[in-house]
Amino acid sequence: MTSQESPAPETDETEAPHQPSWFYTFGRMALAPLARALYRPHVEGRSNIPREGAVIFASNHLSFIDSIAIPVAAAPRPVHFLAKSSYFEGTGFKGWLSKVLFTAVGAIPVRRGAGQAALDALEQQRQILETGAAVALYPEGTRSLDGRLYKGRTGVAFLALQTGAPVVPVGLIGTDKVMPVGSKFPSMRERVTIRFGEPLDLSHHGPATSGRARRTATDEIMAAIHALSGQELADAYNESPAQTPIEKIKRALPHERR
Repeated sequence: MTSQESPAPETDETEAPHQPSWFYTFGRMALAPLARALYRPHVEGRSNIPREGAVIFASNHLSFIDSIAIPVAAAPRPVHFLAKSSYFEGTGFKGWLSKVLFTAVGAIPVRRGAGQAALDALEQQRQILETGAAVALYPEGTRSLDGRLYKGRTGVAFLALQTGAPVVPVGLIGTDKVMPVGSKFPSMRERVTIRFGEPLDLSHHGPATSGRARRTATDEIMAAIHALSGQELADAYNESPAQTPIEKIKRALPHERR
């Protein structure tokens, strides 16, 4: 995901992505206090969160609720993240409720996938950052099913180098116990820890157009996340099994995971 001129995909929002809607305001007023009361999250390093200006929260990814935990812990700083467009496209009461809840926690609909879809998502995040807003991203790409920390993809570093936004590493602990993969409802017996690290200025690695700069900046981000989360390291990318012979060949060839 290194295109600098890919068109941004259309969203379901009528407002600019960085402008909090009334759903989002409602979520901060009602959902955040409720989540704090129920789960008693332990938040460390809140002072590391910049009060204003573009910032990227780069976190490990263990559970579906990670995208709720980060905005709740970062309050009052609004945080946006991209979510599958299907969460906003359902019909009936269930579809309406899904759209309300995801909008309330700062989610922005996007069509996920490889190729152009991935480039469009990256471009949309760049546009959000250039308004001075905050976004949350997962360098691993997808949730870790075994609890290990996988190698980071370079999209987060590319955004940071391209926009100049600092990266705040985040270590999430316990979200996989609150809501393991496959669970329909979260448990209220577990407690979550959210650790915010010191902001990283990655500009010394070089320009965003340099593959080496993207890779070394990504490694610095992942090292910071590891120091916060304490997870076992997996010397591999978190990828689903290749489905076709062509995909297997592509993965065998050296290339940059974005």
